[in-house]
Amino acid sequence: MEKSELHDIRAFNRYYTNIIGLLDKGYIDTGYSLTEARILFELSQASTTETSDLIDTMVIDKGYLSRVLKKLEKDKLIIKTISSKDARASQLSLTKKGVIELDTLNKLTNLQLEKLLKDLSSAEVQQLVLHMKSITEILKRNQQQPTDE
Repeated sequence: MEKSELHDIRAFNRYYTNIIGLLDKGYIDTGYSLTEARILFELSQASTTETSDLIDTMVIDKGYLSRVLKKLEKDKLIIKTISSKDARASQLSLTKKGVIELDTLNKLTNLQLEKLLKDLSSAEVQQLVLHMKSITEILKRNQQQPTDE
């Protein structure tokens, strides 16, 4: 890969993380980190989720996840129970408060995106979405290819 290509990719990453506030103290001016918000989102995708599934889905360190889950449990956003499949494993689910908080986070995220894109034409938004989908497809395809060792 060319040095200029690496530079351009890294410049885009820095630009995008800045404009959507990923490095801010709280995600979208909330008391939650991006990791906490993402965990709430992932838990909303099923009624219960095994901790190991969350580790696989998010590709997150087990120790770090454990610390974040303790905070979310303390804040009464999630419930942690013993897995019905394996007594050594935990199942996670959102509480009613967790569902409400996630709904608020989703609304704030949508408002943030609407504000970011408000001056773009419909065609520009469609073009942006198309390019984002292309980036995702290319990177997913690259991840699925076996590596030579």
